[in-house]
Amino acid sequence: MTPPQTAELASTSTDWPATDMMVDSATTASASISAVDRAVDIAGDADRAVLARELSIVVPTFNESANVAELTRRLGEALRGIAWELVYVDDDSPDHTAEAVRQLAQNDARVRVIQRIGRRGLSSACVEGVLATSAPFVAVMDADLQHDERLLPAMLQTLRRGGLDIAIGSRYVDGGQIGEWDEQRATISRLATRVSHAVVPAALKDPMSGFFMIRREAFMDRVHSLSALGFKILVDLFASGTQPLRFIELPYAFRARHAGQSKLDSHVAWDYGMLLIDKLIGRWIPARFVSFGLIGSAGVIVHMAVLAALFKPGLVSFQLGQALAAAVAMVFNFFVNNLLTYRDQRLRGARLLRGLASFMLVCSVGAVANVGVAQFLFSHEQGWVPAALIGIVVAAVWNFATSSFYTWGRRSG
Repeated sequence: MTPPQTAELASTSTDWPATDMMVDSATTASASISAVDRAVDIAGDADRAVLARELSIVVPTFNESANVAELTRRLGEALRGIAWELVYVDDDSPDHTAEAVRQLAQNDARVRVIQRIGRRGLSSACVEGVLATSAPFVAVMDADLQHDERLLPAMLQTLRRGGLDIAIGSRYVDGGQIGEWDEQRATISRLATRVSHAVVPAALKDPMSGFFMIRREAFMDRVHSLSALGFKILVDLFASGTQPLRFIELPYAFRARHAGQSKLDSHVAWDYGMLLIDKLIGRWIPARFVSFGLIGSAGVIVHMAVLAALFKPGLVSFQLGQALAAAVAMVFNFFVNNLLTYRDQRLRGARLLRGLASFMLVCSVGAVANVGVAQFLFSHEQGWVPAALIGIVVAAVWNFATSSFYTWGRRSG
C-alpha cells in the first residue's frame, strides 16, 4: 500500500504544467525547491499524525521486571482506539527493569523508559515522567497490576467532557474495593486518609490512591509547588497550587500484586509524615530540616546514654566519655539521616565512608560553633538556658546546611 505522503506527492506532481515543457533553469530550480519544501511539510504532517498521543501513562518502577510486559499487554487491550504512550520511570532497578522495558520498546514504539541514576522516590519519578510527555491527559499508575487499567478509558472520557481537572481511581467510594488487605493494612490506610485531610479536601475519599488521570494544564499549574517527597503524589498535587483541583472519584477494585514484592515498609510512614509537614510548614521550614532536627534530638539521647554507660561506672573520665559519646552520636545521626532524611540521595559503598568522614567533620565544626556562640551570649548576661538553646540552633543550621551540600549534595566518585 502506498504511504500517505507518497500518494500525496504523486498527486501533487500532476499539478505542474504539462504543456509548457521549455522552461528556464531558474523556473526549474524554483519548482524543485517548492516540491522539496512541500514534501518535507507533508512528511512532517504524517509524522505528527503518527506520533501525536492523547494520553500518556506514567509508571514509576523499582524491581518490576516481571510485571512490565504483562502491564504493557493489558494496557494495549484496554486502550484500543485511543492514541496513547507508556513511559516507565525506573530508579535504576537491580533486577534490570529498564532493560526489560527497552526490549518491549523494540516492538512497540508507544513504550519507552526513563532510567534515573543516583536518585530515588516514587513522587519525583512521577513528576519527571509527566514532564517528559506532551499528551493533553496524563495517567499515573503502579507497575504491579494492582490498579485496574480497564478504568482508564472511563477516566479519559470523563476529562474529555471538560469541567474537571483530575479523575481518581478510588477504593473508598461506592463500588470500590480494597481487595485482599488484612485488617492492619486497612486500618493504616484509613488512618493515613484521615491525617491527609489536614492538607487535602475532606470530600476526597481516597487521597492515598496512586491511580489517577490529570489534565496537563492542571499538572503544570502546580508542578513548581510540588514537594515530590515520598510516595503519595496525589496528596502532593491536591495540597499544591493556588486553585483547588476539580475532581471526580471513580470506583475500582484493588487487585493483588501480580509479581515481585511490595515496596511498603517503615520508611513509607516517615516519608508520608515529611510530605505532610512540608505542605503544612514547608514555606517557612524545610521538611528535610525538620527530619534532620528530629534525628538530631534522638542523637542527644544516644549521646547521654553512651556517656552514662561509660562515665557512671568509672570506666573513663568525663572528658573522654564526652568525646566518645559525641562520636557515637555523630555516627548514629549520619546513618539515620542517610536512611531517612536523604533517602532519595542515599550514599552507598565507598561514598558512604567518605560521607561519614565529611559529616563528622561538619558536625565537629558545628560543635565548636555551638560552644562559641553559647559562651559569647552567656558572657553577655543572656542567661544560660537561652544561650545554650541558641547555640544548639546555630549548630543545627550549620550542620544541616553544610552536610546537605558536602555530604549528600555532591555526586562525585
